[in-house]
Amino acid sequence: MKVINPNGPDEYKYETDYRNIPREYLNPHIPVGRGIVKWQAFKTLPEQYEQLEQYIQDQNKIDRPSIELRYFVDGYIKEKEGRIHKVDTYTQTLHLDEETGLSKINLLDIVAIK
Repeated sequence: MKVINPNGPDEYKYETDYRNIPREYLNPHIPVGRGIVKWQAFKTLPEQYEQLEQYIQDQNKIDRPSIELRYFVDGYIKEKEGRIHKVDTYTQTLHLDEETGLSKINLLDIVAIK
């Protein structure tokens, strides 16, 4: 396999997507390019224009971030990590979506959120 980034650390030598490589390991002499100008030729119909604008906006999307939650249970402080699924104000619980499944945590027991 060809080494794409020979001057970088081993973990980035075969990475082909420059967005996954930290900026300090990229070659600073590579020109920036046309950016979003390349899409201008395709903007001939109003429907295409709207769709291409949506494509351009979608390129900036990221995945939903997870949170670290510290909470009190039976005299101990426990930690969990996941994404907030739902906050139920009626039952005063937070539903946390973890890799192992859905957890319910009492809002009064939450100590810290990172």
